[in-house]
Amino acid sequence: MDGGHDAGRPIVTDAVIVGAGPVGLFQVFELGLLGLRAHVIDAMPQAGGQCVELYPDKPIYDIPALPRCDARELVERLLEQARPFAPEFHFGHVASGLERSADGLWRVTTHRGLVFDAAVVILAAGLGAFMPRKLDLDEARRLEGVAVHYKVADAHALAGREIVVAGGGDSALDWAAELAGLGASVVLVHRSARFRAAPASVARMHALCDQARMQFLEGDIVGLDADGEALRAVRVRARSGIVQRVGAEQLLVFWGLHPALGPIADWGLDLEKNQIAVDTATFGTGVPGVYAVGDVNTYPGKKKLILSGFHEAALAAFAAKEYLSPGQKVPLQYTTTSPAMHRRLGVSPDLSDLA
Repeated sequence: MDGGHDAGRPIVTDAVIVGAGPVGLFQVFELGLLGLRAHVIDAMPQAGGQCVELYPDKPIYDIPALPRCDARELVERLLEQARPFAPEFHFGHVASGLERSADGLWRVTTHRGLVFDAAVVILAAGLGAFMPRKLDLDEARRLEGVAVHYKVADAHALAGREIVVAGGGDSALDWAAELAGLGASVVLVHRSARFRAAPASVARMHALCDQARMQFLEGDIVGLDADGEALRAVRVRARSGIVQRVGAEQLLVFWGLHPALGPIADWGLDLEKNQIAVDTATFGTGVPGVYAVGDVNTYPGKKKLILSGFHEAALAAFAAKEYLSPGQKVPLQYTTTSPAMHRRLGVSPDLSDLA
């Protein structure tokens, strides 16, 4: 969502956060406590970053005060926590450009034409924008979105179709099982009989094969047969070298996602192995007013943990506030007792315990 903003007309804000994963969402909260408003850009269609993309329903055990939660719950809680500060989210946008304006603001542009003039920029892009690993065949590129898909937008549109599902992870096995009762036929293709999916998903797939409700075929996809935009068959090469033609009208490829730092890599920041080097006192990048938190950054002793990213977001917020208030010390205030923070949070705490 773009909040009704027109492409090309600059959106003026205190901060632009690139990345709506857990660390980016907590960054909204930490900036908000200090009175700074943020707009958030993310290439994905929803908040959550790699947590939601890679393991939405898997349990997380190392978030303080939450003995166990899944990624969806964590993201929902972080969104609720950030809500008092009314962040604006711009999903489906890749941050494509960064340059300093004559007035000292940072101009951030997206590949879809949004323009931001921000006092500070905080990169919370995780490992980068996650893109599906695609089938490297000319026919696959030509049929993408028509008969070759890397996600399922509408399962019911596949009803009664001949379906081939490629992959060996949870997404591939779960969708193959889900579609087994919907498609005219479902064939799962994976390069080996060893899977990366949860044991329960593997057992379910084998049970469906035993019931002749779907089929598993070990091999590599080496070609597609098509008639115009109509897929006719998928060609699978077994270990023996024999190529088998599998009838198919729809091909679903779930080979996982790969991170790409994308345009950020060309912004003149100090990179070390595709990560941004930062100062651990401020999490500044060396470019005044530009910070990096979470998995996108690197420094001696770096640990890629969500809780580490939360710590980094807090320090980056203070650094950003000090950068915007030169010569003024930013006091450390506590949400338990600070009237200013209570006003920003929109709460009226019961202070009877402090009397």
